[in-house]
Amino acid sequence: MTSKTLFPEIGKVAETTGRFPEDSEETLQKSAVFNQDEERPVQEIESLCMNCEKNGTTRLLLTSIPYFREVIIMSFRCEHCGWENNEVQSAGVIREHGSAYTVRILSREDLDRQLVKSSTCTVTIPEFELTIPPSKGQLTTVEGLLRDVAADLSSDQPLRRIQAEDAHKKIQSIIDAFKEILGDGDDEDENGEKIGPIVIKKASEKDLPLKPFTVKLDDPSGNSFIEFVGSMADPKWNLRTYKRTRQQAVQLGMAAPDEQADADGVEKEQVEPTKLANKGQAEEVLGGGLEGKNEEIYVFPGTCSSCGAPLDTLMKKVNIPHFKDILIMSTNCDHCGYRDNEVKSGSAISEKGKRITLKVEDKEDLSRDILKSESCGLKIPDLDLVLQAGTLGGRFTTLEGLLDQVYEELSDKVFASGDSVGHDRKAFENFLANLKSVKAADHPFTVILEDPLANSYLQNLYAPDPDPNMTIETFERTWDQNEDLGLNDMKLEGYEEDTEKEKTIAES
Repeated sequence: MTSKTLFPEIGKVAETTGRFPEDSEETLQKSAVFNQDEERPVQEIESLCMNCEKNGTTRLLLTSIPYFREVIIMSFRCEHCGWENNEVQSAGVIREHGSAYTVRILSREDLDRQLVKSSTCTVTIPEFELTIPPSKGQLTTVEGLLRDVAADLSSDQPLRRIQAEDAHKKIQSIIDAFKEILGDGDDEDENGEKIGPIVIKKASEKDLPLKPFTVKLDDPSGNSFIEFVGSMADPKWNLRTYKRTRQQAVQLGMAAPDEQADADGVEKEQVEPTKLANKGQAEEVLGGGLEGKNEEIYVFPGTCSSCGAPLDTLMKKVNIPHFKDILIMSTNCDHCGYRDNEVKSGSAISEKGKRITLKVEDKEDLSRDILKSESCGLKIPDLDLVLQAGTLGGRFTTLEGLLDQVYEELSDKVFASGDSVGHDRKAFENFLANLKSVKAADHPFTVILEDPLANSYLQNLYAPDPDPNMTIETFERTWDQNEDLGLNDMKLEGYEEDTEKEKTIAES
């Protein structure tokens, strides 16, 4: 039996199930183990209710979600006490990489997006400072997720009001915001009584304003999913994969928690960073081009720019083959969670600027290493995209990673505008959709890096031979570029004479 037969698509399952009449209680009692009808997609098993300890019914549905993977949907109901429980489990293997989904909910139609949350998935809604830790698996929609969160938070509110009033007020503000999004209570009068007959309407069908918000799913197992609209070029939807940390691998059971040795049983050597008094001392030790100590990590104290708490900054020199030395600095604040990475040149200022042009033809080109310095600008003529020098700061990543950062920065700005609509908004959404297809290498495009200090680098896959898809040219800096970089005021020759003149004037 193939996987496609065992796990039919959820749409086909719904069509097949609709042809069968609903089971009566008498029929359910007669099914000793499960329904013997092989055509029926839902299997039913008599199982113990953990609430009243009588027998209830567990329904199992094996299905596949389009553009995602196979899942097992489980539903339990006890006819004696009314206890219900639903859960979703992945029927596939743990993926090679973790996955992080980001969806911006801008309209009520977005509340109908289907969502699969595995037992290892963390859900975050930044606008409400809400983080939902990993719990049981769930197949729902964005609306269903908000309703479940509001119901869970509301259950303990009377007790919080007595024990922790501040926490009660904070949580109540989240509950009220969710009810406003869902449109609950709009059919009530001032005394909270229902007006007219009760009509159940989905939140997406209610004609009410919606405050935009963001839903983020982070699953180290890669078995969670949130629906996109149309295609994966949906500008409101983004997927990022990442390599799991060792701690995440331990939590998934892929590594032993006490594993301290490698395959040969030899304990791995931990290199402790060298502590220095300040940043100036670190730069002095790292100086000297290739003669510097580029294998050691240095740490110097500093202050967090976000919360002002003391922290340590790590610095390391790295030599890029066929290029030059660079300095990588990393800052991580344990107090507020602020993080920052920065890349600077570790060599002298070049006499000329450098322009790198790359013709990207497939996904292999997106894996090229790229060093974008603070003084480098980026252009993609196919999209009319121009990033001025200083945008995104210094970055040492891959071309795909850089395009992801550009997409995230631009999408944050356009979607932060709230309910504003118009021609410009639609045009920018189309631009983001095109940028998404570019960073997926759906069609060829050109990337141009222009750095007046020649401190940027793009990996040559054919090194030391020339790359047929990449051209590198040097150019003379203009007076304005030298002025912006502060080079016009620097005197590199004959400055000894000026020093002697100043001494003579001072003595006289």
